[in-house]
Amino acid sequence: MATIFSGIQPSGTITLGNYLGALQHFVGFQEDNHCYFCVVNQHAITVPQDPVQLKKNSRSLAAMYLAVGIDPEKSTLFIQSEVPAHTKMGWVLQCVAYIGELERMTQFKDKSKGKEAVSAGLLTYPPLMAADILLYGTELVPVGDDQKQHIELTRDLAERFNNKYREIFTIPEPRIPKVGARIMSLVDPTKKMSKSDANVNAFISILDDEAVITKKIKRATTDSDGVVKYDKENKPGISNLLTIYSLCSGESIHELEKKYEGKGYGDFKEGTASAVVSRLKPIQERYYNLIESDELDQILDHGAEKANRVANKMLNKAERAMGLARKRV
Repeated sequence: MATIFSGIQPSGTITLGNYLGALQHFVGFQEDNHCYFCVVNQHAITVPQDPVQLKKNSRSLAAMYLAVGIDPEKSTLFIQSEVPAHTKMGWVLQCVAYIGELERMTQFKDKSKGKEAVSAGLLTYPPLMAADILLYGTELVPVGDDQKQHIELTRDLAERFNNKYREIFTIPEPRIPKVGARIMSLVDPTKKMSKSDANVNAFISILDDEAVITKKIKRATTDSDGVVKYDKENKPGISNLLTIYSLCSGESIHELEKKYEGKGYGDFKEGTASAVVSRLKPIQERYYNLIESDELDQILDHGAEKANRVANKMLNKAERAMGLARKRV
């Protein structure tokens, strides 16, 4: 049994890629592990946010965690800003981090490129991410391969702290799904599916209705040879749709290739759309039952209480190790 932490920013639409690449795996993790699932709303404010929308998105993401199958009796679900130890530990780890290693973070370079004014938080949020993870004695962090760099920094900061002060932090390992870790854009299948894509046809929102899903998949970029075959290099569009179809239906890619042998892309896309709709429908129903309910607030209140108890213990250890605590606890 391991301790697992994962956090997602409430910065808008949750895509099919987020679900297949991350959220669906969380449900299985909670059966045999201690899991902490966090709505990392303080990470979201490294770029300008509309306050009303951020509040709405945070609640929406929490409801989505539950809708996909997170069980609050088995896992701890909470909103980051409701556990003050995160920002307190974030400051501790900022003081352990070096400017050079923060400036080398790929996401900082990408998001600050060409901008006249860049938030200091955009540079320093990786130590906050490290705090999120280290507060809970996390052993495994399920991430996409684009987040590996941040986990490596978290490991470096934990080891640096342990060596300089006292060994209190568990050194976490990234856990990257082998299948479905990168669901690609429907418009440009060489790029990862992203909710921030300017073209809404490039991604499927987990809350898109049947008509919208079908329309987007029918418009998805493929190729001209008409053969349903997995070949990521030469047929990226078809390969992406095969991955989506397989993960949504439970049929293997090989079975799907056989199923559509000699058939055109029209039939294949209809089948893909049907599989996606069937997979998302029960999630959508659960989400809409939760989003304005008292049940959601009760779950989040309870999750914050549990997270605060655990996080404060680790924060106290770190502060005592650094000489910040006046009294013995």
